[in-house]
Amino acid sequence: MAEADHQLKLVFLPFFSTSHIIPLVDIARIFAIFGVDVTIIATPANAAIFQKSIDRDSARGRPIRTHTVKFPFSEVDLPEGIETFNADTPRDMTYKIHRGLSLLKDQFEQLFQDYQADCIVTDMFFPWSVETAAKMNIPRLIYVGGSRFAHALGHSIEKYEPHTKVESDTDTFVIPGLPDEIRMTLLQVPDSLRTTNEFTYMMKAIKDSERKSFGSLFDSFSVLDGAYLEHYKKVMGTKSWGVGPVSAWANQGEDKAKRGRAKVEEEEGWLKWLNTKTEESVIYVSFGSMNRFPLSHLIEIAHGLESSGHNFLWVVPKKQKGDEGFEFLEEFEKRVKETNRGYVFKGWAPQLLILDHPAIGGVVTHCGWNTVMESVNAGLPMVTWPLFAEQFENEKLLVDVLKIGVAVGCKEWRKWDDFPEEAAVTREEISKAVALLMGDGEEAKERRTKAKELSQEAKKAIEAGGSSYNSVKEIIEEIRSYKRGKVMHEA
Repeated sequence: MAEADHQLKLVFLPFFSTSHIIPLVDIARIFAIFGVDVTIIATPANAAIFQKSIDRDSARGRPIRTHTVKFPFSEVDLPEGIETFNADTPRDMTYKIHRGLSLLKDQFEQLFQDYQADCIVTDMFFPWSVETAAKMNIPRLIYVGGSRFAHALGHSIEKYEPHTKVESDTDTFVIPGLPDEIRMTLLQVPDSLRTTNEFTYMMKAIKDSERKSFGSLFDSFSVLDGAYLEHYKKVMGTKSWGVGPVSAWANQGEDKAKRGRAKVEEEEGWLKWLNTKTEESVIYVSFGSMNRFPLSHLIEIAHGLESSGHNFLWVVPKKQKGDEGFEFLEEFEKRVKETNRGYVFKGWAPQLLILDHPAIGGVVTHCGWNTVMESVNAGLPMVTWPLFAEQFENEKLLVDVLKIGVAVGCKEWRKWDDFPEEAAVTREEISKAVALLMGDGEEAKERRTKAKELSQEAKKAIEAGGSSYNSVKEIIEEIRSYKRGKVMHEA
């Protein structure tokens, strides 16, 4: 019994995509704040995304470390350093990264053993790890990316198939079995639910592994989830905890500036520019780490932002070889600098710092869950521009349920690396949505009020006694209890 009360050891395995790595690493850092012994497994290029944060936490006396595993580049015919799924990853190399990941499975399993894990916490894209945990007789927690709402909605579509009963791609249908009346069109449904493909089988494996897991973790909190907290637990039949907003909890003070790939030397320009702007007068525009728009889309975004009548800070990817949009963006940046209406930020931006700046009044987002949660924590309403994954479902949450979003009018779900040459949203639609979000009308004021109220609830959730704080304490106690039972059984 005494042995079971020793410091718990948790081993975390993030997926090889920046948008999945950062939140799961933040969750690992939160457990270390509570005194849990934490090890994060990553390859060198992926570890570089977060290692400085781990070094700072370790220097503060927290029991946390990174164990790096060499990626098998030569075995899968990849150049050194290509081991992450992002917008910059060449399409022909993504399947090779997947192959490399499968080759690392045995090493990952051995590390779970070597570190004598009391529990493993793995990304949803490692469904095999639930069987590993079962063999080791330890709990497995699954990190599920996205919102409970989105996954509950996807479950209802899969179960009831309402999209098969419409006459056209653009007819709306009600999704049965949800606490709210939610309508979608066939074009907004992910292709893995419309047809059976490779990702359909992957999502089935993920859901099966979640049902066999000790429980699921979400970057969320009780007020944000509302009725979907209990609804999700009911449809999945598993324990589930919201431990967010993880970005705010894990990143205080200097951590905000140095999270992810942000470079301090980039700050002076954007910060100096924002400091010249009045409160809530700037809209922040970012489409995440998995998106690189074709030139036609960039042109529409640029003209839409310019004609909206509002100041903007637009984050764009750094130039790639053969990037036809680069020259246009250079000319656009020069023009908006002269008028002082906009700021174009190239590369990975210090998003937490930018969103917290008093000049920011709203966000244009692809509805990726990390940006949604960071915007919610900052109390900012959003223009929603979903692209792929579960982003159209997240849009429904923001616009129809929480009522803190304005839909830009994107009509069709696309794969993350497959954008049409013709722009999906026009400059007129962009300009109109920004003007609606940032305007002085009653609906705009209501959205801002609701966003600020949600921000206050987000901050309460991670304070002592808050819903997310209590969730982490409960998880630790349940793992400890599991360990005690295991020790007693083996005695």
